[in-house]
Amino acid sequence: MPGISSLFRSGRFALPAALFAAAMFIRGPAAGQPARVAGKAAGPVFETSDRCFACHNGLSAASGEDISIGFDWSATMMANSARDPYWQAGVRRETLDHPTHRSAIEGECSICHMPMTRYESRVAGQEGKVFAHTKFDPGDPADRLAADGVSCTLCHQISKEKLGVRESFGGRFVIAEGSNGLRTSFGPYQVDAGRTRIMSSSSGFRPAQSTHIQQSEVCASCHTLYTHSFDASGKVIGEFPEQMPYLEWLHSKYRHSHSCQSCHMPPVKSPAPMSAVLGELREDVSVHSFPGGNFFMQRLLNRYRNELGVTATPAQLDRAALRTREHLRTEAARLVIEKAELRAGRLEAEIRIENLGGHKLPTAYPSRRVWLHLVVRDRSQRVVFESGALTAQGAIQGNDNDADAHRFEPHYTEIRASDQVQIYEAIMGDPAGRPTTGLLTAVRYLKDNRLLPQGFDKRTASPDIAVHGGAAEDLDFLAGGDRLRISVAVAGADGPFQIEAELLYQPIAHRWAANLRAYQAEEPQRFVRYFEAMAPASAALLASAARATPGPGGP
Repeated sequence: MPGISSLFRSGRFALPAALFAAAMFIRGPAAGQPARVAGKAAGPVFETSDRCFACHNGLSAASGEDISIGFDWSATMMANSARDPYWQAGVRRETLDHPTHRSAIEGECSICHMPMTRYESRVAGQEGKVFAHTKFDPGDPADRLAADGVSCTLCHQISKEKLGVRESFGGRFVIAEGSNGLRTSFGPYQVDAGRTRIMSSSSGFRPAQSTHIQQSEVCASCHTLYTHSFDASGKVIGEFPEQMPYLEWLHSKYRHSHSCQSCHMPPVKSPAPMSAVLGELREDVSVHSFPGGNFFMQRLLNRYRNELGVTATPAQLDRAALRTREHLRTEAARLVIEKAELRAGRLEAEIRIENLGGHKLPTAYPSRRVWLHLVVRDRSQRVVFESGALTAQGAIQGNDNDADAHRFEPHYTEIRASDQVQIYEAIMGDPAGRPTTGLLTAVRYLKDNRLLPQGFDKRTASPDIAVHGGAAEDLDFLAGGDRLRISVAVAGADGPFQIEAELLYQPIAHRWAANLRAYQAEEPQRFVRYFEAMAPASAALLASAARATPGPGGP
């Protein structure tokens, strides 16, 4: 049957199960992948995801929901980690800021965004590269592995060795050794001998049951990241805790009840198959949709798909972006307006903001921010006060940092003026104490008032996950969220008044994009162009609340 192997790999071809199983026993090396010895197994260490899709697409839950693993994964940021134009722009910026460390920077940044290519480079005694692979030549085996991002055979080969300890952070996971010519692929289920033979012969990977694949420590290896800080001469002057969601989770109550996977790989609510070939129904099958926070990038990848070499379909990326926004809207936060009253010509209220997640909100990459957009309207719906409006440029009206790279908004306990904006964010500082968006220039946090998860004690938190700035002394900024007062002058306006509050979230803050404009290189300039075109849609709603308050001439 000419061309059948490519049809199998694409997942677009169906055969009766028995014929499919028999055909899958006929296997040679993946196209362009020379056989080699890695560990104790002959053959490639990794395969691209299309090797897996033939069996792990075309899946439906009992409810009829499509839970195809390949379909869902292809539109995630995991699959598109190497295509991410903001990451590419950031790497280029760091190499221009610190040219003496260019090779090391590319090597370090490829660990988690191009992990398979980088791993093979290290096995060959070479440093990982980024820009040598960003044109994604389909005829180049290394480019194909790079383009596949954080792929199936990467995560499912991570062994339990050293997981959860500092040595494994920053992508220093251990890839399991294979044996008898086969690599090991870990999963949560026991696979019988017949199905094991089918998978082994069709893919070169032998399934092995291990519950560590469902534990947060697997995710922690890439999502706990310390970076080195350099001075102007290139000298290492410190270490910076860039991304710490795992350690934040460990310091919360969620460590006892929820893993990373339970939220970001939610289980199907009914028995479902893991494979379209002889698949048996399993309990708690994980959906490989990885909902997180980067809806903006999913939309950007879709809009500029041709420039960026995106292979996920428009429908896949649309679905992923909508799913991400829904996850943010329903799972991230809650907003409540309390104790609203008029006093001496001012409208006063308390707003309670709750973090519903198992880590800080926002967490991880410090370009992310959450803020309060407040509006007060009078009897005729005229706006008499507003704080935190999003502009068409993706900036926050009244935010000092968006207006001036050398300033930033403090943490507030009370909002009294329209140029005061409560922004929950991490502001990095350089050696001179100035705000910076340069990851390898940062030496400390000038501000970190990102909303804390339940059970997080800021008094006992380690320095790597500490609260910084005014929130550290705010008695109302505690585990689970923040309580903020507003006091707005409304004298001369007619009530009743309507208070409207929105909690908004932006994956890439305006300043983080704007600071790239100074770098005359393809990747930074390209991303600035992208951001400016899509800035009006760069934020998502997490939660909202409204409350009416009587006033002069009120109801």
